Amino acid sequence: MKAAVLILSAILALTAAHAQVPTINALPNTIYVGADGKCETAPDTAQIQFNIGAQADTAKEAYDQASKLAEVTRQVLRTNGVDPKSAEIGFFSLNPQYNWKDQKHKIIGYQVTTSVTLKLKDFSKIAPITQQLADASVGESQSLSYILDSTEDAKSKAVADAYRRARSSAQSLANASGRTLGELSYASVDTQENVRIYAPVMRRTAVAMGAAQAPAPTEEFSPQDVTVTAHVNAMFVLK
Repeated sequence: MKAAVLILSAILALTAAHAQVPTINALPNTIYVGADGKCETAPDTAQIQFNIGAQADTAKEAYDQASKLAEVTRQVLRTNGVDPKSAEIGFFSLNPQYNWKDQKHKIIGYQVTTSVTLKLKDFSKIAPITQQLADASVGESQSLSYILDSTEDAKSKAVADAYRRARSSAQSLANASGRTLGELSYASVDTQENVRIYAPVMRRTAVAMGAAQAPAPTEEFSPQDVTVTAHVNAMFVLK
């Protein structure tokens, strides 16, 4: 008796609403499934972001002040055993400041700003660097995030988890239909790292001379795990 053609499909939607399942041609005696997987792991990099800014009556004075703050930043990094070259600095932006109460909108000064991004592998350096920058009036708008710089291992584990779930679903469907699950004939993979968690690093307020200083905001806490997700679409042969 000729075997009946059986095509079973079980597609699990991606968490992201905009994600699209690749278009493939359904084949006889196959099962097409999709599944999500994930890997949660500790971050390997701390990313500190802050701005350097100065304001003065003339453009030259503002630029000179910003240059001095940039040099202070380099000194803070060197003091903590960090090569200033590891910090990424944006271009210096010069913006005139106007007196908007004056109908002629007369220029009353100039502001120079730039952004700095610093990545640290040694988390013990976070507290002293952020505090010393704040003490030197550099980087008043600091922010701290923990990221996963090396993602290949986490991606591999997330893909393996997604494939295991996809094959398990396919196996259940095959068993329910009285068939035997065969080899993998097609697969597609999509991976994504979760949204980075940014935590503002508040400047410490001045304390009375001789008083004990409070610990840094991040001290004794563990950074939040980074989650890498994967979606696998797989087609298996039915026997």
